[in-house]
Amino acid sequence: MKRTLCLVVTTLLVFTAYSQNRTRHRILFNRFRMPEVAIFAADPDGKNERPLVPHRQMEYSPSISLNGQWVAFTSEIAGKADIWRVHPDGSGLEQLTHDPAFDDQGAISPDGSSLAFISTREGGTANLWLLDITSRKYRNLSHNSAGSFRPSWSPDGKWIAFSSDLDASPTVNTQLFPGQWELLQSTGIYIIHPDGTALRRLTHPGGVAGTPSWSADGQSVLFYETDETGAYLAKSSRSRTEIVSLDIATGKRHQYTASADTKLWPQSLPNGKIAWVVRSGTESEGLKLWYPDRKIDTLAKGAVRNPSWSGDGKQLVYAKILHPASTEHLIPTTSRDPEFELFLSEPFPSFSPDGKRLLYSQYGSDGANAGDTSVEIMDADGASKHTLFHEKGSSAYDAVWSPSGELIAFSVGHYFRSPGLPSAQIALIKPDGSGFRAIADDGSNNGFPGWSPDGQRIVFRRGKKLMILTLADNTVTALTDGSHYDNFPQWSPKGDAIMFTSDRDGRFELYTLRPDGTNLRRLTNTPGSSAHSIWSNNGEWIVFSSGRKGFKDEMALYDGTPQPYGEIFAMHADGSDVRQLTDNKWEDASAGWMPEK
Repeated sequence: MKRTLCLVVTTLLVFTAYSQNRTRHRILFNRFRMPEVAIFAADPDGKNERPLVPHRQMEYSPSISLNGQWVAFTSEIAGKADIWRVHPDGSGLEQLTHDPAFDDQGAISPDGSSLAFISTREGGTANLWLLDITSRKYRNLSHNSAGSFRPSWSPDGKWIAFSSDLDASPTVNTQLFPGQWELLQSTGIYIIHPDGTALRRLTHPGGVAGTPSWSADGQSVLFYETDETGAYLAKSSRSRTEIVSLDIATGKRHQYTASADTKLWPQSLPNGKIAWVVRSGTESEGLKLWYPDRKIDTLAKGAVRNPSWSGDGKQLVYAKILHPASTEHLIPTTSRDPEFELFLSEPFPSFSPDGKRLLYSQYGSDGANAGDTSVEIMDADGASKHTLFHEKGSSAYDAVWSPSGELIAFSVGHYFRSPGLPSAQIALIKPDGSGFRAIADDGSNNGFPGWSPDGQRIVFRRGKKLMILTLADNTVTALTDGSHYDNFPQWSPKGDAIMFTSDRDGRFELYTLRPDGTNLRRLTNTPGSSAHSIWSNNGEWIVFSSGRKGFKDEMALYDGTPQPYGEIFAMHADGSDVRQLTDNKWEDASAGWMPEK
C-alpha cells in the first residue's frame, strides 16, 4: 500500500512513543491480503479514466447520486473507514461521517438530502443507517445483530433496497472445509422505507443474492445470485454467478446471463442496458455492458470494482485495485481502545525476548516462489532483513523464539495441504540460520509450536490433537485426545496454563488447561470463531481474533481473502473485560506482542 512513513521513521516513532508512555500495550497483527484500492471517474464508455480524488491510503465503495451531483465513497486513513462525498469533477470534497466505528457503502438519496450507509456504530454489527446530511442526525434502520449491506435508493426515494443475512445463520461446508473453520454466508434482497417501516424480503430464503440496483422506472431490482459455496469461491473467480432482476409487484424473475464466470456489481442503465463486472483474473476481467439485443461490450479491462453510473448514464465512477497486497512492517493503524496501540505487520510476528529482532512469515506472490511461505527475520529498526528459512514448493510459518532467544521453532511443510503432498513438521533453527533440525517429523500433520517458559518443552498441534514434546529426550505426550479440532496452542508466560482454540462446544472458542491436561476452562462464548490468540509478556492479557461481529460486506465481493471477517480483541487472562481493538471489513489475525521493558 501507499505509505506516508518509511519503515525506519515508523519504527523510531514506535519506540519513542513507547518510552514516553509505558502504560500502553503495543500489538502487531496482520490485515490479511488487503488490496490497495483507489477511485476513478471515466466517460460513460469507460474511456478517459482519471482519479476522482487524490489517492491517499485506501478509497473504495463509490456511489454516484441519481442526479449526478455527488459521489459518496469510503476512505480509510490509518485503518479507520469513513464516508465522504465529492462532486464528479473532484470539487467540494466533504467528510460525512466521523465515528470510530466502521462506516461504508454510502448511497445518497435522489433528492440529495440523506445518506444510506452501513455502520457498526451501535453494537458492532453491520446495520443499515440513515444520515440527514443537513441536520447531521443519524438513525438506525435495521436494528439487528445480523449483517446488512449495499443499500440502493429507488428512483422516487421511497424505498431502500439492500442485502442482508438477516434470516440466515453462517454455516460450513464440511466437504469443502473439513476443519469446519471458514464460514459461509447466505444473503437475501430486502426493501425498506427510509423511516424504517415496511421491511420486506424480495428473494426466497437460502442461497445468495447481493448488490441490488433499481431499474430506471423503479419497478424492479437487479442483483447477482449464487449459492453459499459459490459466494465463498467467487473471491478467487472459481464460481458462477448470474445476473437476475425481480419485479417488485409481481415477483417475476428475469435472468440475463448464463455463463460460467463470476459476475458482480450489476447496475441498471437507461434504455434497457445493464452493466456488471466480470472477475476472472484473465484478459476477460473487466467492466461489461449488456444491450437489449444481447450484445456485450467491455468498457474497461482489469480489476474494476463497484461501478456506479448517474441516472442518465452519462457519468461513471468506479474503484480499481492498484496492488493486490503489500508488505507491512510496523505500520501504525487505528485502535478503538487507547490502552492498546496497534501496528500492521506481516503474518505471525514474533519479537525476540530482548526486543531487538523480529520474525514473521512472508507469502511468495510471484515467480518460482509463488504460493510458498518463508520465515523472515530483521532487526527491530528494519535493518538486516533477510530470509531465515525457505523451502521451495513448501510453506514455513509461525516461527517463535525460545525464551532464551537461542533457538527458533517453526512449522514447515504442507499444513494446509492437498492430498498427496507431504505433511507438515515442527523444526528448530538458530537465529543465524544454522542448525536446522526436525523435531516432530513422524508423517503426521504437525504445526503451530509454542514454547514453555523454561524452554524445555514445546506444545504443538498434531492432526486434531495437542501434543507436548520434551526436548531433552524428544518424547511426545498427548495433551488432548483428538476427539475435537484443537489448534493454535500458546503456553502462558507463567507456565501454569496452555491456551488453545477448539470446537469442542460446537464452534471455535478459546480454552485453557494445565500442562498436565487438567482444569479445562472455556474463556469465550460468542457467535463466530475465536482463534490466533497470544499472551501478553506478563500473562495478564490475551489478544485474539474473533468473527463475533459477523460479516461487514457480501462475501462474494472480496478479492482473495478466505475469511472476510475477524477483528482483534483483548481480554484479561480469565476471559473478563473483553475489548474490541479493530473494526473494519478485512480479516485481522495472527497478532504479536511487543516486548515491554
